[in-house]
Amino acid sequence: MSSELDTALSRIETLARGRGLDNLRRGGTGEQPELMVGDKPFARLLSSKTLMLPCPAEQKALLLDISPTIYFESDDLVGQTAVLIHLDKIDNEELSLRLDDARRYVTPD
Repeated sequence: MSSELDTALSRIETLARGRGLDNLRRGGTGEQPELMVGDKPFARLLSSKTLMLPCPAEQKALLLDISPTIYFESDDLVGQTAVLIHLDKIDNEELSLRLDDARRYVTPD
């Protein structure tokens, strides 16, 4: 894994742990590392600047509408329950909230 990917993953992991997310572990491949809760992935780095998070379709539509400079989708994600995030455009507080939402979506209480 490149140092840029490791730095981005460390930021995401630190924010997730700060939200009290337990049972976190790293997974995925060196080129697309991810954070997992138990055996379920909930945050995948596509690059050092792009994060993919699962989310409900309604939330995705809202995020894409209200913050198109932060949230986006690629052609292959149209109609899918995942959103892409520009990591260099999102602050830690908002990213922390999105990580918590993604974890809750993947592993509901």
